[in-house]
Amino acid sequence: MSRSDFPPGYDNTRAPLYAPQGGDYPPPPAYGFPGYGGPPQGQPSAPYPPGPYATPYPGQPAGYPSGPYPAQPAPAYHPQPPMPPIMPPTMPSSVLSGDGEGFAADGFNSLKVRHTFIRKVYMILASQLLVTVAIVAVFTFVQPVKMFVIRNPAVYYASFAVYVVTTIVLMCCKGPRRKFPWNIILLIIFTLAMSYMTGTISSYYDTKAVFLALGITVIVCVITTVFCFQTKVDLTSCTGLFCVLGVVVLVGGIITAIVLSFKYIPWLHMVYAAVGAVVYTLFLAYHTQLLIGKGKNSISPEEYVFAALSIYIDVVQLFLCLLQLVGAANR
Repeated sequence: MSRSDFPPGYDNTRAPLYAPQGGDYPPPPAYGFPGYGGPPQGQPSAPYPPGPYATPYPGQPAGYPSGPYPAQPAPAYHPQPPMPPIMPPTMPSSVLSGDGEGFAADGFNSLKVRHTFIRKVYMILASQLLVTVAIVAVFTFVQPVKMFVIRNPAVYYASFAVYVVTTIVLMCCKGPRRKFPWNIILLIIFTLAMSYMTGTISSYYDTKAVFLALGITVIVCVITTVFCFQTKVDLTSCTGLFCVLGVVVLVGGIITAIVLSFKYIPWLHMVYAAVGAVVYTLFLAYHTQLLIGKGKNSISPEEYVFAALSIYIDVVQLFLCLLQLVGAANR
């Protein structure tokens, strides 16, 4: 009989690996003895040691409950919004004419020129306000844009510098202010800078405060404009009073900005915003009467860019003051 060269197979499904040894030899230890990292003989085996928050002794209070834990709300963070531009709208003497022209004039041509001038100014003003409202809406509703302008305040201060430079050029330089197309180009740059600053400040407040401030601004502007068209009170003769109000707003804004940069004081911010809202409402009435030409002084028809610029500053500053007032009250 031939013998196979292959060893027989081994079946370990039923039989143990090693046969039981004879004699009084003890059985081999189970897995987990000290040589393999297990507990010593005679002690109960445990897969892992008790955790740090388990009860160490009977009768002691237990530690933290097992997870998952409910999510805790993060503390609300309200960064301080930057101060709005504090330069008051000044009216250089070169844009004024004291002949009392306009609706009080006898000539039909002067009345027609004044009507054309008013329509042109309000068309430019409407375009400026539409651009500003659109930018404010984007900065308020688009979350990535809102977070970008909050995290990058340097862009705000760059737009503030553009605002100051264009305002000085339009106030002090008669040539660029009256010459087309430089006056329109400067006005567009000024409007974009002012709109960016307005949108940046609006992004620090919630949507409800922005809508409330916008609604109050519209109501105040409509009432003030109707009052200026109907009243016989001549505000254009109080030029000295408005110069004093402009200085008060400028100095008060500088002091408020310095104080709030060191420590935010809500009541001081609200007082400044309330005073600014009253002052810019008076400025709006003053500039509207200069536009109409019913009083002692009036704006020259050639200064349509500066007339639109003045009323635009009044409206936007009024909105910013009301927004600060409403927003500070909600904080």
